[in-house]
Amino acid sequence: MTAIDVVVMAAGKGTRMKSSMPKVLHPLAGRAMVQHVALTAAQLGARHRVFVIGHGAEQVEQALKQANPGQELSFVRQEPQLGTGHAVMQAMPLLPDDGVVVVLSGDVPLIRADTLAQLVQSCAGRQLALLTVVPPDPAGYGRVVRDAGGQVCAIVEQKDATPEQSAITEVYSGIMAAPAALLRGWLARLDNSNAQTEYYLTDVVKHAVAEGVSVQATPSDDLTEVAGLNSPAQLAELERIYQRRQAERLMEQGVRLIDPARFDLRGEVQCGSDVQIDINAIIEGRVVLGDGVSIGAHCVLSNCEIGAGAQILPYTHIDGEALGVRVGPGARIGPYARLRPGSDLGAEVHIGNFVEVKNSRMGAGSKANHLAYVGDTEMGRNVNYGAGSITANYDGANKHTTVIEDRVHVGSNCVIVAPVRLGAGGTIGGGSTITKDTPAEALTVARGKQISVANWKRPTKKTS
Repeated sequence: MTAIDVVVMAAGKGTRMKSSMPKVLHPLAGRAMVQHVALTAAQLGARHRVFVIGHGAEQVEQALKQANPGQELSFVRQEPQLGTGHAVMQAMPLLPDDGVVVVLSGDVPLIRADTLAQLVQSCAGRQLALLTVVPPDPAGYGRVVRDAGGQVCAIVEQKDATPEQSAITEVYSGIMAAPAALLRGWLARLDNSNAQTEYYLTDVVKHAVAEGVSVQATPSDDLTEVAGLNSPAQLAELERIYQRRQAERLMEQGVRLIDPARFDLRGEVQCGSDVQIDINAIIEGRVVLGDGVSIGAHCVLSNCEIGAGAQILPYTHIDGEALGVRVGPGARIGPYARLRPGSDLGAEVHIGNFVEVKNSRMGAGSKANHLAYVGDTEMGRNVNYGAGSITANYDGANKHTTVIEDRVHVGSNCVIVAPVRLGAGGTIGGGSTITKDTPAEALTVARGKQISVANWKRPTKKTS
């Protein structure tokens, strides 16, 4: 099989985005649009991925390297920017002559690998293959000109088109595949004698025709996958189309979405059977939902694994970042709970409203139901952690660990000052500040003695 090399044009400023951020870095479904293109190129099996960058070049290069750690990416600068043909010229010195070059745009994020594979097949290592489309409004696109026999003979850009050519409805999508050796020669013969004084990539068509090389037009009936993004409005429109497709894919797998129009998948999700997701849930990073999981309205889940039968109640925020979060089977989390990186909750754990858990393990059956903080803690099984209680894990310089053994009952409004260990089966009296280890099966109380002052008079405000 002929090797495939991909060139991604990503040098444009994107003036209509009205942003200081390079256009190709604007996010679609949680990823920079150029990263979508990079992933598609990888799915295509590209031998080389070359990105032609210009505006915000350092930002674009850094973002792609961070999103593709350990992968081989190449970058070339287009400075000044003299057109699409000039952009591809910058990449050709990095590519050998034995492959097929697929040219993509960094602002066309939803092109599919299957479509590109068909385009490469049409190229067959010896022809020029163009991806074309018939949009409702062809304004702004290069028109595909065919001869009397229906063969492609040229692409004419909008500004250079005659009235007859402007009436053509078939347009070039901006995506092509060509044998590298032939493309190199065609690019060398480009000139900028046109309305924009630019080197048009589309002019390679006339050079191919002049050499007797067949030009194959591969039509696409999916306008979305060839849609370029030039404004915030277009980005928002494509976001909803993308999300609807994600939702439909999940529902085909049996996931119940209460309202597919109010669902956002900004990463990857793996769902078991009988999963239900309520409105306005946002899923980011990599998320695994076990059988029978229920996700309430307005939840945010990122980089976490939710065990079978667990309930994530409304307005819960789970963010695993690099460490991840694991919620055990049958657990009940929320509403208004927050699980931070490193949280590992066992089966049947309950985390209630306005409870935050960070970098802690909680054994099966343990509960923290109200207004509490559990940080850097090793908690055993069947612990009851009272309302308003916190682990004081930070001394201003270092984090310390709290160990709470099985069956401990922590009363309300306690401060557990780490490092400390609470012995199994012990009880901590409400309002206690615990600074020393506590024995098993004992009641430990650490608070000031209660006193009452008779006939106490409150201070009164002075009048002037």
